Amino acid sequence: MAVTVTWSGHATFLIDTGSGVLLVDPFFDECPTAAFKAADIECDAILLTHGHFDHVADVVPIAKRTGAPVYCSFEIGQWLGKQGVDKAVGMNLGGTTAVPGGRAKMEMAHHSSSLPDGSYGGPAASWLLDVGAARLFLAGDTCLFSDMERIGRPDPQGRGLDLAILPIGDLFTMGPDDSLEAIRLLAPRVVLPCHYGTWPPIEQDASAWADRVRKAGLAEPRVLTPGETTTVTAG
Repeated sequence: MAVTVTWSGHATFLIDTGSGVLLVDPFFDECPTAAFKAADIECDAILLTHGHFDHVADVVPIAKRTGAPVYCSFEIGQWLGKQGVDKAVGMNLGGTTAVPGGRAKMEMAHHSSSLPDGSYGGPAASWLLDVGAARLFLAGDTCLFSDMERIGRPDPQGRGLDLAILPIGDLFTMGPDDSLEAIRLLAPRVVLPCHYGTWPPIEQDASAWADRVRKAGLAEPRVLTPGETTTVTAG
């Protein structure tokens, strides 16, 4: 079954697994590049990588309106409960949960995490998804780290990653140079860039990045414009 991935802008994605829609890091109304507004979003589950405002800004109103469960760090789950979100599912690194269309594992990331009011957001995370027969890795905000090689290893059925989504903006995350090494370690068939172009400090030439990925023979790069959708199938 094909999985469709839509980029709203920055690090916000909508993933249709065929059995439901997963919303990742909702940042719409205050995002200068967002293709959608929070009030228009429908989803069946929400995944958060960490607590920074540009990843959680619209999670509370969307979670309350849709009733979608929010999968996040334990600390963010406690914070969401205080905001009136009654379906926050606090997890920690290494934990796995069922989501519409399959399963989601909370993997590591190396990044800070605090919530908009300054409270501690727990560890930053990435997400390894096994949904709709495809395997996807959403790195979240992170630097390059060697465990990406472990994350990208084939599963017991011999399936590698069909898609990796990596930040390339630099300054707050890895930049284009380190992202190429991350792709080498993860060995996905397809790779998407994110967390760039939102503000001047993280401007990047995504087309030039894609050329580098392609010339190195690392993966098939796909550069989306905000609001654009791509389809991912199992390899």
